[in-house]
Amino acid sequence: MKIYFYHTQNIQDILSRYRQGQFPGHLLYGATHLEDYGIEIVWHQFIKSTSRIKRMLLTAWRVLRLGNKIDAVYATHYTGIEILIFLRALGIFHKPIAIWHHQPVVKSSSKIREILGHLFYKGIDEMFFFSQKLIDDSIKTHKVDPLRLHLGYWGADLDFYDRLLAEQHHREGFVSSGKEMRDMDTLVRAFNDEELPLDIYLNRSNGGINYERLFSSLHIKENIKVHFTTSQGVPELARLVNKHSCVVICCQDTKYTVGLTTVVEALALGLPVICSRNLQIPVDFNKEGCGISVPYYDVEEWKNAVNYIHTHPEEAKEMGRKGRALAERLYNDRHCAEVVAQVLKTMNS
Repeated sequence: MKIYFYHTQNIQDILSRYRQGQFPGHLLYGATHLEDYGIEIVWHQFIKSTSRIKRMLLTAWRVLRLGNKIDAVYATHYTGIEILIFLRALGIFHKPIAIWHHQPVVKSSSKIREILGHLFYKGIDEMFFFSQKLIDDSIKTHKVDPLRLHLGYWGADLDFYDRLLAEQHHREGFVSSGKEMRDMDTLVRAFNDEELPLDIYLNRSNGGINYERLFSSLHIKENIKVHFTTSQGVPELARLVNKHSCVVICCQDTKYTVGLTTVVEALALGLPVICSRNLQIPVDFNKEGCGISVPYYDVEEWKNAVNYIHTHPEEAKEMGRKGRALAERLYNDRHCAEVVAQVLKTMNS
């Protein structure tokens, strides 16, 4: 079987660094291990254009030109392949399409958008989701076939993180490394009161939130260090995270898996997690014993969780061990590749 692998990010850069052991492969959504299951890959060549229409047209042209040289399309997101999806829905493009759907399928208040939405999802043969909650919410819209929705078990490249663990850093303090939809106000207030060491790594702005402006308006005590990561990528941040003893993920209330990338990294590094109670996240931290879940915007509960980790170091280490075991059992890129491969092969049968 041969697939066309589409990604919104620069595949060539990620793949090159991955093969040198310098970048985690899970950001390629299991594709690095699909050959283990007899699946050949045509790697999408990254398109630098900022024009979404141009990217869609060029991607569609590249795939259509391949004709019968591929058996299916596997995409990490539908953005950029919308033309192919609509052609598939209309019966013009005859190769099955499998995608990762990052948010739940939703209903629209617009009748026209609802009609187009039903047509759009008709053009997607299989969909992978990050959690069962996203699947359950999607099914309620009646736009998608439940039998074609799959829990993908997206997880970390453990080989990459094992190399970091071999560096044997002394671990101390708390760390926040995510940037999307982060609730920095609640986090700062909690750590101001507890006066425990916290390193915050994030962009100056992300997703419409100007974090630099936000921090300038907050009272921040000396125990909190804010680092703007303009030049640090995924590997560099992972090394910084590995120097700490607990990962904190304080997010705003959303309908998708905000914080998941940070979660799977913490599990791979064997670090305990304190995380906002995002029901879309597939990991139940309290149930699995790998961390503590905290209600959104609750400063007092954040203070309690932070203090508990600080005053129970051995239990915190055990949380980290349980998290790593969970990563080895379920949330890793090899398991993800196995699930994806099984689905892709059914499309080709």
